[in-house]
Amino acid sequence: MSKTQQIFDYNEESQAEKLARKSKDSPFMIIGILGLIGVCGFGAYKYKNRGNMSTSVFLMQLRVAAQGTVVSALTIGLAYTLVKDHLLKEKKEN
Repeated sequence: MSKTQQIFDYNEESQAEKLARKSKDSPFMIIGILGLIGVCGFGAYKYKNRGNMSTSVFLMQLRVAAQGTVVSALTIGLAYTLVKDHLLKEKKEN
């Protein structure tokens, strides 16, 4: 007895539908993207008041902060999924 899967052509999907599907599949990716936009916006605001720091050093630090935000969001999402699927699933079965 094999389960039949619904055939869906992703080529017919609009950008809004694709974003909605991705946000349902992995909401922490969307949180990571929003964090990235927030860090970049904050960096653009702070660029004026960077003091004696050179532009390349400022941009390097901004890049590390932006990547750290996205990686942290995805790591938290992965940990949440593991806890939900493995630790909480065992409690429900017992």
